[in-house]
Amino acid sequence: GKSLSELSSEYGISKSTINGWIKNSRPVVIDEGEVVTMKEYKALKQEMARLKEENEILKKAMAIFAKK
Repeated sequence: GKSLSELSSEYGISKSTINGWIKNSRPVVIDEGEVVTMKEYKALKQEMARLKEENEILKKAMAIFAKK
């Protein structure tokens, strides 16, 4: 393959942009051989954080309704 510098020059894209693409497409082993890309992993982490927040809101709502 071509070097980062060659790709940057050839396509007029910064090295950091290309590096980001490489990092996001690199496989990550998450559980006993299950592999996802870094982009997918970050999306899963964001979804998990959102779901945790929703659970906390629901717990608070349950506590309020249980008092009534």
